[in-house]
Amino acid sequence: MLERFEFVLTPEESADADAVHMRACKTARKASTSKVRLIRKSLDARGKQALYRFVAEVADSAEEFGYPENFRAQDVSRAEEVHIIGAGPAGLFAALQLIELGKKPVILERGKEVRDRRRDLAQLCRDGKVNPDSNYCFGEGGAGTYSDGKLYTRSDKRGDVPRVLKAFIDHGAAPEIAWEAHPHIGTNKLPGIIEHMREHIRSCGGQIHFNCRVDGLLRSSDRITHLLLADGSGMPVKNVILCTGHSARDIFNLLHREGILIEAKPFALGVRIEHPQTVVDAMRYKKEKRGNYLPPASYNLVEQAGGRGVFSFCMCPGGIIAPAATAPGEIVVNGWSPSKRNGTYANSGFVAAVDEADFAPWKAEGELRALAFQAHWEQEAFKATGSIAAPAQRMEDFLQQRNSRALPECSYIPGITSVDLRSVLPEQVHNSMRQALKQIAKKWPLYLYSEAVLVGVESRTSSPVRIPRDKETCRHPQIANLFPCGEGAGYAGGIMSAALDGMRVASAVSGFR
Repeated sequence: MLERFEFVLTPEESADADAVHMRACKTARKASTSKVRLIRKSLDARGKQALYRFVAEVADSAEEFGYPENFRAQDVSRAEEVHIIGAGPAGLFAALQLIELGKKPVILERGKEVRDRRRDLAQLCRDGKVNPDSNYCFGEGGAGTYSDGKLYTRSDKRGDVPRVLKAFIDHGAAPEIAWEAHPHIGTNKLPGIIEHMREHIRSCGGQIHFNCRVDGLLRSSDRITHLLLADGSGMPVKNVILCTGHSARDIFNLLHREGILIEAKPFALGVRIEHPQTVVDAMRYKKEKRGNYLPPASYNLVEQAGGRGVFSFCMCPGGIIAPAATAPGEIVVNGWSPSKRNGTYANSGFVAAVDEADFAPWKAEGELRALAFQAHWEQEAFKATGSIAAPAQRMEDFLQQRNSRALPECSYIPGITSVDLRSVLPEQVHNSMRQALKQIAKKWPLYLYSEAVLVGVESRTSSPVRIPRDKETCRHPQIANLFPCGEGAGYAGGIMSAALDGMRVASAVSGFR
């Protein structure tokens, strides 16, 4: 019977593939000629000496290992069509699953192909001009493509995690993501992987239409009969998987206008906190210099403060802070890292949970009240600076509730402007974040580094709307052929969980008539 074994190595030993192989064989009491498959590799920096913990399988031959199956490719060019709105991870993996099940995916993406998005991102950073259909959130690959490519979900309860990881590897990702505890592709590499997925879908007969925004719909009784496109045309449909992401406010408004049930959903709001990477390394590794065998350090912070959860979010070692607005007149910040995570700075979201009590002033907006709350603070951030330059405050000044006379260097390319962040955050959120930082300082004194800066606002942590669906069939309770899916519908929280949800919903659609 195939068994799993655990062992520990120093960072230097872990960098030597032969040393890892030999330790696995020794732990399993097998010959050095045995085959080894790594299951998990995780960094443990809790002690004085950082160590890597491994889980591995050891066998006499590779045939003994079980490997995830590839998505089965077949010609579906003449098969029954299923329309998918959105080409993010939920939409792409729904398409792969549909092909395997003999259905033809037809993806409608409001934005551009992944490479063409770069021009719009460059213009956004350089000139502050937001293309509402092509930005950090919209376009092929979705929000994750140009915001890091983290693949952190490991819970098999969500679905077949190894299969999703294998699909990324088959389309160009590094094999290491199959066993790393916190796999990360990197913004510099993920676009090429997304391109390969697109070409695979097309080679099987699937269709992907870019610059194809859905602006309306036609219904007959409890079914959608046509999708109305921005160019004025209508597209007949049988079944529709809705994978539009957490920032598709026009879709949320469309559903609300049409009387299609949606629900306000809690999310989290706050800022990005940026430190020099060397400070985060010293804080986590407890030594002045990281050395050659340890990766740029990350952190995960969770506190209860002011009656609400406050936590770090989407931590980006060696990364940059990026402008993630999807419309003029708002400021939204996000973060990303290249594959090597070799930048000068480390940034992380630092956010507080918000709920119905916070949305109460916008109750007149009905089920869009959480969205209206979110948009309000993004617009306040823009008003505070008058441009896409983000409002910012040194951490020490944030704690003392005073303006920063001067700001440190920051990775946010459009620039930062000194603003008292009380003007761009709800009072209760601001107070909870201040209290949480004081609590963190007791555990991690270096976190209150004098050059640390808070940049606002981090508001697109998750969708402010949930689109309800049946637990088993994944169908909307009112619209029989509408299948809400992924992060925008409130059923995922990142690339991996969105991909898994796309597969799940595609399987449900394939069995529906």
